Amino acid sequence: MVAYAYLRVSTNQQDVDNQRHGCLEYANQKSLGHLEFIEDSVSGHKRWRERELGKLLTDKTTSGDIIIFAEISRMARSTLQVLEILECCMEQELIVHIAKQQMVLDDKLPSRITATVLGLAAEIERELISMRTKEALAKRKASGKPLGRPKGRQSAKLKLDPRRQEIQMYLDKGISKRSIAKLVDCAPSTLYYWLERNNLRPSSPSKT
Repeated sequence: MVAYAYLRVSTNQQDVDNQRHGCLEYANQKSLGHLEFIEDSVSGHKRWRERELGKLLTDKTTSGDIIIFAEISRMARSTLQVLEILECCMEQELIVHIAKQQMVLDDKLPSRITATVLGLAAEIERELISMRTKEALAKRKASGKPLGRPKGRQSAKLKLDPRRQEIQMYLDKGISKRSIAKLVDCAPSTLYYWLERNNLRPSSPSKT
């Protein structure tokens, strides 16, 4: 039996540290043993068979192996694909674990219902966020207001400015930017912008 952890991010600018930590913590709680990590940097809209996940499920795994996902949304962005992945796992007799929800999914009806509900909830949430964003932009445009920040203009003070020393310390320790964003309670995009604006990078090690 081999235990795999599938880690997926949508772009190369994101990292998988949080997913890795969640899967490792879950595996330790459940005594699942050593994990073999499969990392993927691809949009969840891409068909799962065309991703590293497809290769994992169809080429590498054998009956009785374990697949851990950090959460349902890391499997795919549509409920249909989530169910297809689950069906493939059942056909291969693989054991599926979802770390965040502390769940084990099998071919029983309750598991299928749970996977459907969770997948649908995640899909609806994404659609609602997208819809609200588009409505806000359309309203702003209709009122004649410019979209985005005026060119050449930056706000005088940003939310992260008071935490500059703390962020510099995290960078110097080699902590990933995505993990730092969680530590300072902001979106990764906010941190990336702030770092670029302040030209902040890990301090070079002092020479002795």
